[in-house]
Amino acid sequence: SESRHYLPAGLLPSNCVVSSEAFAVYDGPLWQLAIITSKLHLVWVATVCGKLEIRYRYSNVLGWNTFPVPTLTDQNKADLSRCAEDILLARESYFPATIADMYDPERMDEEFPEVRAAHERNDEVLERIYIGRRFRNDTERLEKLFELYTKMTGKGKAA
Repeated sequence: SESRHYLPAGLLPSNCVVSSEAFAVYDGPLWQLAIITSKLHLVWVATVCGKLEIRYRYSNVLGWNTFPVPTLTDQNKADLSRCAEDILLARESYFPATIADMYDPERMDEEFPEVRAAHERNDEVLERIYIGRRFRNDTERLEKLFELYTKMTGKGKAA
């Protein structure tokens, strides 16, 4: 998991049981999937959640609950929902390939280019919501996220 470019989250039917080793957002809007599967969220998770050996250890308390999301307009939510749909449709086009196959960084670009392209579009849309353009690198992503986190937690207010 530590070498993947994205967290491979997905949708499950309501009758599925999620084990204690996984996390679920019940009845969440589709646009949340776009955020969870973004490069922006992965950079946050890699920084704040910790690791098990060298693999990322996701935590809903540290990873999702602390992730700073700006106020989203209805149009932002619609755009992100479409991005999430595009990711799911791109994956479906490679059936019966597994998530492990599609998100293997050594295979993603060559064998599953539509999945990679859908994620790139998702990142473009999300990052434009945050700063009006794509981030230059992960350092810039983290600087913005921690700036928003500081504001979100009230630690950035003057005494």
